Amino acid sequence: MKLLTTALFASLISFGVVAQTTATTTPAPATKEATKDAAAMPKEMAEAEVRKVDKDAKKVTLKHGPIKNLDMPAMTMVFQVRDASLLDKFVAGEKIMFTAEQLQGAYVVTGVEKAAVK
Repeated sequence: MKLLTTALFASLISFGVVAQTTATTTPAPATKEATKDAAAMPKEMAEAEVRKVDKDAKKVTLKHGPIKNLDMPAMTMVFQVRDASLLDKFVAGEKIMFTAEQLQGAYVVTGVEKAAVK
């Protein structure tokens, strides 16, 4: 009986150490302020060539380079544009620099400017 009690006591102490170690290494959940700060950070712009502008659908087709903040390789794809006034800045065939985010499951252009002439 004494051996059983000692084994049980040792197990409980061991469990407490494991639980305490796990608790101290688990990261704290992000606060609202930290989430706002991450969203407020400027995104790195990606290069692209405008292929097609669809003002009715609020979409633009871009042949773009890598988009680092989305961990996306270079490709040609369609992006949504939430702010329809951005569509006036897109001209098929022009080189641009742009920022994009993934919002509610869709890839959305959030900023655009003409690319510097090389």
